[in-house]
Amino acid sequence: MPEKLRPQLYGILGHPVAHSLSPAMHNAAFSHLRIEACYVPFDVTDVKAAIQAVRTLGIRGVSITVPHKISIMPHLDHIDNTAQKIGAVNTVVNRDGELTGTNTDGIGAIRALSKAGSLKEKRIVVIGAGGAARAIGFGVQSVGGKVIIVNRTIDRGRKLAEDLGCDFVPLNEIAGVDANIIVNATTVGMHPDSEKSPIPSECLKPGIVVMDAVYSPLRTRLLKEAEARGCMTINGLYMLIYQGAAQFEIWTGEKAPVEFMLGAAKDKIEDR
Repeated sequence: MPEKLRPQLYGILGHPVAHSLSPAMHNAAFSHLRIEACYVPFDVTDVKAAIQAVRTLGIRGVSITVPHKISIMPHLDHIDNTAQKIGAVNTVVNRDGELTGTNTDGIGAIRALSKAGSLKEKRIVVIGAGGAARAIGFGVQSVGGKVIIVNRTIDRGRKLAEDLGCDFVPLNEIAGVDANIIVNATTVGMHPDSEKSPIPSECLKPGIVVMDAVYSPLRTRLLKEAEARGCMTINGLYMLIYQGAAQFEIWTGEKAPVEFMLGAAKDKIEDR
């Protein structure tokens, strides 16, 4: 097949990835724009070998998900300023065998949270201390939000709070935090453990905004309890779509067809 007609290959590296909606939304975007490309899931535990495969197979770009967002960094050729600042990578671009890592999670979180209005001066609790929490924290601060890191493991939570220059509160003290917005940036509540919530329901005060980065299931226990207690809720699908749209634009240079990506993701959820 001539080089110019050879379909471009993209994918997602993680463990597990069977639940991922990324293949549905990215393939819908490629189809809509008539780009000869395919996006596939790769369930991998050996990050070093997976990155070598990206080079060997000429995979044009990959999304990085749990648990590889931080561990992948030493195996890349370049880390851009955004990913360096966040300390985690969720997007890799392959340019002639040179792999560059960046991060669009912060962009996705900001766009999703903007549904609740301006984030400037809002007190935003971010639950977690992993790659997603880092990206969300830096993203929120970039638009003037005041971040409070909450985490079960105190050492990890304090380290992230120090990196962000913000306050830290242990998870068992979250009930005493005055917040405008609460964001779950952990995997607690993800399928198949969908009956779990990262915080007790009594911590959810009426009128606050609650966003869950988990999108499988779409209505997590946290969001169900938040709705029942009079909170505005934002599901993880919006953050996923917006960070994915940013990835798509980095890889292709084309404007992402966000509505088509959202529709494909919703259709995939309904099929399950």
